[in-house]
Amino acid sequence: MAKETSDRTTIDLFATEKRRGRPRSNPLPRDQQLKINKRNQIQRDRANGLKRIELKVSQDLYDALNEKAMASNISRSQLIELILQKQVNL
Repeated sequence: MAKETSDRTTIDLFATEKRRGRPRSNPLPRDQQLKINKRNQIQRDRANGLKRIELKVSQDLYDALNEKAMASNISRSQLIELILQKQVNL
């Protein structure tokens, strides 16, 4: 068998070659991985019956929501959902 420089599956042929860092565990570039992961997350949410709502808030409100969520030991989205449920059920 000849040594092929692009072949990375036969480690014994490259024992003397030093490569830095962690080996790649995914063949796709990071930006494509993020897109795929986000698409999968949206599909999981849809399968669980969840709908997306996006809103923009001030930094002060954002910080207050984060603090309240951390104090209640729940996620920010869960806190916002609780607040909206209370308001709708009034």
